Amino acid sequence: MPNIKSAVKRVKVSEKRRLRNASHKSALRTAVKAAETAVTNGNVETAKAALVAASKKLDKSASKGLIHKNAAARKKSRLAKRLNKLSAQA
Repeated sequence: MPNIKSAVKRVKVSEKRRLRNASHKSALRTAVKAAETAVTNGNVETAKAALVAASKKLDKSASKGLIHKNAAARKKSRLAKRLNKLSAQA
């Protein structure tokens, strides 16, 4: 444990941020997984709604620096590609 006051504060702040980041990242993964599941199940309307929600979370996470912006773009692109393929079949 640090002795210097500023170092003590940094430990507290870092822990708070770590917990917040973990929570947001978990919610992000859940949203992406929900979109993937909807596409896999073949429900177009549910998949569209899930894709919008997942895209929003991906964009927000990228803007906050939680994930890289190219990683967010890649995930969104792959989800959209799968949804478009499903829509074309239906």
